[in-house]
Amino acid sequence: MSSRKRKPTFVLVIPRFEDIFHSYYAGEIIQGVSLSASRLNADFLIHITDRTNHQGWLDSTLMDINYIDGIIFADIDNDVGVVKKAIRRGMPCIVLNNILDEPINYVAVDNYAAAVGVVDHFLKLGHTQIATIAGDISTQAGLKRLDGYREALQAKDIVVPRNYVTFGEFLRTPARIAAKKLLNLKNRPTAIFAASDVMALEVIDAARVLGIRVPEELSVVGFDANPLSTIGSIKLTTVSQPLVEMGRLGAESIFQISRGKVKLPLKVVLPTKLIKRHSAAGCITASPRSSGRR
Repeated sequence: MSSRKRKPTFVLVIPRFEDIFHSYYAGEIIQGVSLSASRLNADFLIHITDRTNHQGWLDSTLMDINYIDGIIFADIDNDVGVVKKAIRRGMPCIVLNNILDEPINYVAVDNYAAAVGVVDHFLKLGHTQIATIAGDISTQAGLKRLDGYREALQAKDIVVPRNYVTFGEFLRTPARIAAKKLLNLKNRPTAIFAASDVMALEVIDAARVLGIRVPEELSVVGFDANPLSTIGSIKLTTVSQPLVEMGRLGAESIFQISRGKVKLPLKVVLPTKLIKRHSAAGCITASPRSSGRR
């Protein structure tokens, strides 16, 4: 290790996406990392990368072990290869928000199980016409939440109409478009699982515009426990995931890994919790609807 280094230095790699500087996910992860940085007396540099070109994720400045002690990947967009490249160069690494079968360090939540829990909640409320607005399925979080939704319904022998599966990419505008499609279906769903709170709030607002009452005529569940989920007249039922804790534990772990003080691979799965609020209620059989407008 170079004597020029005054204290440990790590890099937090964050994939760039729309409105990243207002992203709840990125903000919570950075907060968690910052809490540990202060306690550890370490520097954490934030490196924002191009999501569509993973070749730029690891340039020479990130791979010099004389200056960088380790890398935290806030997400890898399912590209395990980029992590393996860093490991081959001798760089200590840990991945957040991804569960990996390979011997790679990670701290994550079980998005699949959380999505199954959402569907089970809807089923207990009497819903069987359950649609989804999936997130970005190039990320493991988006893909596993979609898989959990599909397989939870399949386990109950519930056939999901093809038009009940839509995609919002974790963004407002695509989610709004997806919500309008679902709410204007002739066989309109009675419940919608949106893979993020931002998308779920678009569903609620789109339903309001169409005169569809939440939760009386439409139940909605989101994901994240974003503070926005408690704003407004309808408090959102959502899945809470410990993002600050994920960032904090990721930073603590990479510090220990870089010093050889942890048995590898380190694999940690943090619990999620369904927070039941006002946006999901028991299913009431309604008369046939053609457009959703009242």
